[in-house]
Amino acid sequence: MNKLLLLLVLPMVLLAKSFLISNIPLPKTYIQNLDPYECDEICLQEYLDNEQIFSFLAHANKKLENEKLDEIRVMHIAILNLGASVLSTENVKIALLLPYKHIGKYASSTTNAVFAYLMTKGHPFDFKSYKIESEASDVIATALENIKNDGFSYVIAPLTHIGAENLMTLQSDLNIYIPTVNKNSLENVANNVVFGAIDYQAQSELLVQEAVTPLVIFSDNSRTGERLSSYQQESFTLLNPENKTIRYTLPRRKTNLEEYLKENEDIVEGSFILNTPIIKSGMIMSQLTLYDTNATNVLSTQINYNPLILSMTQYVDRENMVVANSIIEKNSVITEANALLNNDIAYDWINYTTTVGMDYFFSRITYEQREYNIPVVDQQLQYSIELLQPSISKFIPYKHQERLKEF
Repeated sequence: MNKLLLLLVLPMVLLAKSFLISNIPLPKTYIQNLDPYECDEICLQEYLDNEQIFSFLAHANKKLENEKLDEIRVMHIAILNLGASVLSTENVKIALLLPYKHIGKYASSTTNAVFAYLMTKGHPFDFKSYKIESEASDVIATALENIKNDGFSYVIAPLTHIGAENLMTLQSDLNIYIPTVNKNSLENVANNVVFGAIDYQAQSELLVQEAVTPLVIFSDNSRTGERLSSYQQESFTLLNPENKTIRYTLPRRKTNLEEYLKENEDIVEGSFILNTPIIKSGMIMSQLTLYDTNATNVLSTQINYNPLILSMTQYVDRENMVVANSIIEKNSVITEANALLNNDIAYDWINYTTTVGMDYFFSRITYEQREYNIPVVDQQLQYSIELLQPSISKFIPYKHQERLKEF
């Protein structure tokens, strides 16, 4: 059975690696039910237990009340590209605006995220990517005009902050979703744009409430790192004007932190907040232990919600770590469809927000119920936030601990 599924899925994987989706539709499979008898939930489960997938699908030709069985039904409909899953003859038309030189690997992974979502829904669809060399206003304007002329009304645009700023200066009646930028980071916002990025500032507000003084903030020299460091320092001071903050900006190639950490009495038993990528964060945490800083805790936003932190650090290094996470609402069918394309939406927040935005557009186009019930407020997706701890083998819920410090 596994070999059969692999053969069926392989053409889908090959197709997803291309930025241009072929206009030749994939062949559809239709299953005819020749069984004259009704099949209840027990019967359906028996078909699954016996690996009689096609018999199961022949009877499961509509939404099932049993959520677990219906999830299995939808997953197999997506994998096998069944004609029975088509709910409408009208194509869902989605354009993807790709500044591929500026977003690196996300040019491929956001494409796969959109494609995987569309495959799980079973609707006929037109999906086309428009690659742009730069994020200059005139380049974006030309691409949007081409998109409109090709008959697309809905655009997913994984732009950088600069690209988003340039987009806001343009007049367009297209429906545009930016999964990579939060509305709060822009001064001017166009009415036709919805934003999907996770709110790092809201996560920071929760994290600094778990901090003790002094708060030591490590960041890289990126725009996001510097902006977050300033916001975290301000928030921590607002909690108590006597709170002390120490900020370090680490050069890209900086690996030895001895000058910051060794015998530095100003930071002992403080809280450390990391606005750094996962590899550098792991390096910092190991040296916090090496130089006996006796950190009260180590805090981080979404950037370090990554299973790599479990394998690249010792438990003693991450024992007191707290991570803010907004990838909370999940859909196992869509997650597995992405996994088949070697795409991660369980931990990678840009792929996740791309999927959530695709779901939002799909609901607007088809009037179907959304898979992700994440509200859109004033053109911004509003994600919940949870605090987690990386334990021995997985992330677990964080339990707030009252800490008393002797002076």
